Amino acid sequence: MPTSPEQLNVFSALVNRSNLASRLGVMTYGGDRDLYQALGYPKTLTFTDNYLPQYIRNEVAKAIIDRPVRAAWRGGLSVRKKDSAGKESAIETKWEELEKQFSIRSKLIRVDKLTGIGHYGVLFLGLNDVQSNDDLQNEVKSRSNKLVFIKPLSEGSAKVVKWVDDSSNERFGKPLMYEITISTTDGASLTLHVHYTRIVHITEDILEDETNGTPRLEAVFNRLLDLEKIVGGDAEMFWRGARPGFQGKVDKDFQLTPDSEEGLQDQFDEYENNLRRFLLMEGVDIKEFKQQLTDPSPHVNVQISLICAKTEIPKRILMGSERGELSSAQDKEEWNLWVQSRREDFMEPMIVKPIVDRFIELGILPKTEEYIIHWDELFAMSPKEKAEIAQMIANAVRYYTATPTAEYILPKEIFLRKLLGFTTEELAEAEKLVDEMPELEQPLTEREKLEMGGQSVGSPMNGTGKDTVAKKQTV
Repeated sequence: MPTSPEQLNVFSALVNRSNLASRLGVMTYGGDRDLYQALGYPKTLTFTDNYLPQYIRNEVAKAIIDRPVRAAWRGGLSVRKKDSAGKESAIETKWEELEKQFSIRSKLIRVDKLTGIGHYGVLFLGLNDVQSNDDLQNEVKSRSNKLVFIKPLSEGSAKVVKWVDDSSNERFGKPLMYEITISTTDGASLTLHVHYTRIVHITEDILEDETNGTPRLEAVFNRLLDLEKIVGGDAEMFWRGARPGFQGKVDKDFQLTPDSEEGLQDQFDEYENNLRRFLLMEGVDIKEFKQQLTDPSPHVNVQISLICAKTEIPKRILMGSERGELSSAQDKEEWNLWVQSRREDFMEPMIVKPIVDRFIELGILPKTEEYIIHWDELFAMSPKEKAEIAQMIANAVRYYTATPTAEYILPKEIFLRKLLGFTTEELAEAEKLVDEMPELEQPLTEREKLEMGGQSVGSPMNGTGKDTVAKKQTV
């Protein structure tokens, strides 16, 4: 049976990965030492056998996948027409309708996680042009489709079975047909063949291969296994070391009969199974073995530090202890910057825009020449942080206005705009509010007295004769 180009493509990729895996862990000593084999590290990692089980059963592996996703998708997002002058556009209205109907954001969060666990994730789009399951193999040609469902799937449930092998095609080397496996409610599964126009293929951290990205657990997989050894070994060590056992020494003048030996064994069995809390023995000296317990924390910290170095997740955030730490403010700031860059460098160009472009292409969203992805504010401040900033601004304004020559050194507008961060609109609004304020009598400054020739102006309102003048508060 002849081999198809698609099979050759898959076979070539498998051979390349196998060759790479065979070189992992081989050290010196003439190639006799295989470090991976000695330490029990698998050389070939797969979605089904390695990545998915780690995500399901390993706490740190799950945190590596979930915490960046949860932080980066915090808040909402919308699709808006560029330069819409603040008015709600047709694409924004339709996106909001789709969000309410299909919970698109939650689907994108799920596919983000699935993409990180494996080499890729997909969004399977159900459209109203399908009359039977066989129609899923057909290319979507209509541009007036109605969305029926969106289903996030992992690489384990969406396998590429046919590739574009025409080098003159702009999609050369990319998937043409997928084999989709859908689990049914009765525990069975349904297998479908789906054309790529009904699929949005999502990858992360790609190099040469645009179909398969790099799983987020790949570079730290050995460290996750080491954590299992250390933590599991610690539990086993405590289980065995907390009660290491006993040693019985028979007195040299005592004759241990078979009945006595059997009775002694019965007492030990009852003692070990919590049926007896004392031992009655004659002629036998019982000595307890010494406990052998060791703190595993230093070894765990080494593994966690290496994992954080690769994932760029601060240790306190990865381990869930960020709150209450005095030195966590810097971690939080760096983490927020990293999350923001994740939005800009991965989530928007690799997840959100591909789904929006496909919706426009299929007629699910109205055609728009230019659109923007609007995210909710990531750096939202807590009430305490807002109060602290307000106090600092008030103190800065007080010190500035209390210094007569301050405006000559640093003009008011520069002070408000550059140092306090006021926008042009905020400055204009503040000036307007000041103009609307009633006049207040304030003491004359020394400079104002000199400008008036040193003459005192008595206040007609209070008759105190103090140097006062009706002045407006200034911004």
